Amino acid sequence: MPAPVPRQRAIPAVENGPDGPNDTTAPASAATTAVAASAPATATTQARAVTDRTGTATGGGLSLLVIEDDPAGSLGIPDLLDAAGKPIRIRTARNLTEAERLLTDDVHCILLDLALTLPPGGGADKPDELASLKHVLRLAPRHAVLALTTSGDAERGAEAVRVGAQDYLFRDELDARLLSRAIRYAVERKRADAAQRKLTESRMRAQENARLERGLLPKPLLDGARLSFAASYLPGRSRALLGGDFYDAVRTPDGTVHAMIGDVCGHGPDEAALGVELRIAWRALTLAGLCGDELLSTLQQVLEHERADEEIFATLCTVDIAPDGRHAGLCLAGHPAPLVVRPGRLAELLPYESGGPALGLLPRARWPRRQVDLGGTWSLMLYTDGLIEGRIGSGTQRLGQDGMVELVRRQLADGRRGEELLEATVNEVRDLNGGDLTDDVAVVLLDREPGH
Repeated sequence: MPAPVPRQRAIPAVENGPDGPNDTTAPASAATTAVAASAPATATTQARAVTDRTGTATGGGLSLLVIEDDPAGSLGIPDLLDAAGKPIRIRTARNLTEAERLLTDDVHCILLDLALTLPPGGGADKPDELASLKHVLRLAPRHAVLALTTSGDAERGAEAVRVGAQDYLFRDELDARLLSRAIRYAVERKRADAAQRKLTESRMRAQENARLERGLLPKPLLDGARLSFAASYLPGRSRALLGGDFYDAVRTPDGTVHAMIGDVCGHGPDEAALGVELRIAWRALTLAGLCGDELLSTLQQVLEHERADEEIFATLCTVDIAPDGRHAGLCLAGHPAPLVVRPGRLAELLPYESGGPALGLLPRARWPRRQVDLGGTWSLMLYTDGLIEGRIGSGTQRLGQDGMVELVRRQLADGRRGEELLEATVNEVRDLNGGDLTDDVAVVLLDREPGH
């Protein structure tokens, strides 16, 4: 028996409706939709097999790319309708090279004959029954794929689904209703899989970012210190754990406790990264013995070298508490003064008249260190301006430092101390603002109890 001669493409692939110039056959009935392996290929069948077929030239709807290489044109593809009753556009490729040319963005689903062979040089050394499917999956990772096999080869069809096809069909059971439903199902399943994959990737990225940001938050080194430490941190960025605010506390070998809090202007990821760099630099310089103006001058050099542009600056507040815990040194670089609470006295702000400018503003600035008497028992609260710049109600009035002092006094009068005081203070500030604060907020509380 002579080998059949492959059909030659007589006309380019175009999309035509059932009544279009390239579709001269009547719509397929249920009796004619099954495979007609013994029927000779007519000229019309041949033309339909190599051209696109659609109800309208434009207007959306689903489209199907059929990849099968039977030269006799034995695979009969009926006219199909989507869920809205619109014709499903159909185009046919005889090999994978032609399929790659026809695989445009408007194709939604691929119907692949698993009997299709790879082009010369495209296969592996060992025979692979699903080599053509794997090739198509690599070629069209975003498209839904239906595998077509014989009714006696269900195992091969199931394996095709395991490899990556959305479903499989039997050649001799094709009809318009079954194929239309399979196409819609495959497309929706592919969309659902893609959406789930994106969601999973997004969650993984969020988890990785969260682990990274948690790792960048400080772990105070206060072993041996006779002080209690508490902190609260709220980044202004949505779904972030780290903003442009930063803080830290360490105890040096001589028994001095050093604490600081700072704020890089802005609260995006770049500002967060710069804040981490400044915090790490502060810890290293402090443990190396620097303090006061010498430390802040060096930090300014770090800021100038690491910032993205010359407009970036950072405010900073540092305190160094003497080993006896009764007095401290205070340096302010454009930052709000800490609040101190002492027995028998109202909570108040520490002196701030002699502070210096924010880091990064003046190249040869100086930051004087001021001595502060704390007494035997006290609480010292360091904070960033996010805590005091929230609004009060629906107006434009800000809480401000005076409002914050009054707020803390009320919380103290209610008996709150330590972490409870921090949590209550931040929550009330948010309530007064009418919701989440737009700026980063960091608060540090150091307590020295009687007998320490």
